[in-house]
Amino acid sequence: MIPLRDTAPCNITPYVTRAIMLICIVVFVWMQFLPPAWQRYLIYMYGMVPMRYTNPQWALAFGLPPDGHLSFLTSLFLHAGWWHLIANMLFLWIFADNIESAMGHVRFLLFYILTGLVATYVQWWYDPKMIYPVVGASGAIAGVLGAYFFLFPYARVIIMIPILFFPLLFEIPAIAFLGFWVIIQLQKATTAAMFSGTVVHEALWAHLGGFLAGALLHPLFLDRNRIDRAGPGIEPDDDDIEP
Repeated sequence: MIPLRDTAPCNITPYVTRAIMLICIVVFVWMQFLPPAWQRYLIYMYGMVPMRYTNPQWALAFGLPPDGHLSFLTSLFLHAGWWHLIANMLFLWIFADNIESAMGHVRFLLFYILTGLVATYVQWWYDPKMIYPVVGASGAIAGVLGAYFFLFPYARVIIMIPILFFPLLFEIPAIAFLGFWVIIQLQKATTAAMFSGTVVHEALWAHLGGFLAGALLHPLFLDRNRIDRAGPGIEPDDDDIEP
């Protein structure tokens, strides 16, 4: 299920969203021109390795000097591969512009960074002895999704479901799409917790922590003047209202 676009109108030019996307893309492309050893070094140095903060002596022995938790921020702009980058940028492009419109540029930037930091700290708290780097914008993007869930629940999301060679397009309410996304994250996270041999390649608790942070914190960052000028937001269609 791949989202393609949403129907919620954006009343500003989302400069911050575009800048974040540009930084992520430029950093990733630049790293592709580096030798593999340098790529690995940068991912470990600036990605968030939980064990680095749980056991500083291990970190020093591994070659990771103290950084004052800087990697909790820098990890938000690193990505592990092309599909990782593309998926994150797609979600950011579709959902973040409306949240930036509701908050304004500066408040949105602060909201994005804060929810990203919360998401990364949740991942560290849940798996403090993990020795692999956590990278990607998905924790902060999950914060954006948490805000979107409550601000634009009845906006429509156009999704594509590929069936063999035939892509099928559907239009569903954002609340259904994002609710399904949360359920998938919970299912994967609980499965990994219940079965110790389960291999997980996603920072699932960062996703859940970021979504919850966005859902709870977004009212503090809203620009009420912008919302009043823009109107009441996306309302349910008649078809969505029970008789």
